[in-house]
Amino acid sequence: MDRMRDALERAKMLVGMEVDEEAALPPAEEQSFYDDINRHCTLNATQRLYGFAICLAAGLTCTFLSMIVFFHPVKFGVTFTLGNMMALGSTAFLIGPKRQFDMMLDSVRIYATAIYIASIIVSLFCALLLHSKVLTLLAIILEFGALVWYSLSYIPFARSVVSKVMASCFDTEF
Repeated sequence: MDRMRDALERAKMLVGMEVDEEAALPPAEEQSFYDDINRHCTLNATQRLYGFAICLAAGLTCTFLSMIVFFHPVKFGVTFTLGNMMALGSTAFLIGPKRQFDMMLDSVRIYATAIYIASIIVSLFCALLLHSKVLTLLAIILEFGALVWYSLSYIPFARSVVSKVMASCFDTEF
């Protein structure tokens, strides 16, 4: 029965509900880094929605402002990537950072996550360190494709449908 009560208290803590601090804590040897973060960073539902809205709005603003500097690939790469990272981080306000991280590392989307994060790193590397316009533009195209594929991983059967449509579009015989 104690395990059920502990699980319920942890679930309440993850979604930002008020919990009894002492009852919600697992034994000291079982506490993890994420338990410590969740204990200190609980938000109520209104705060989570505000955080999500502000972070998403800032991310979308950066992404749309990057279109202004489209012909300057280095500036475009930095603002576009910053906008993507902020929009991705906005969902952590809704579901919590631990659940976001666990969902990103789920077996269904681990490869999409790895490619997306790698493309963000490559984009920033090309823009900030190499200052190469061509490489930055190629990295941004890769990042956009990885973002689409990563986003599709959250919609059931979306990636298989898109794969089949693309295969049928490019499968031509002359």
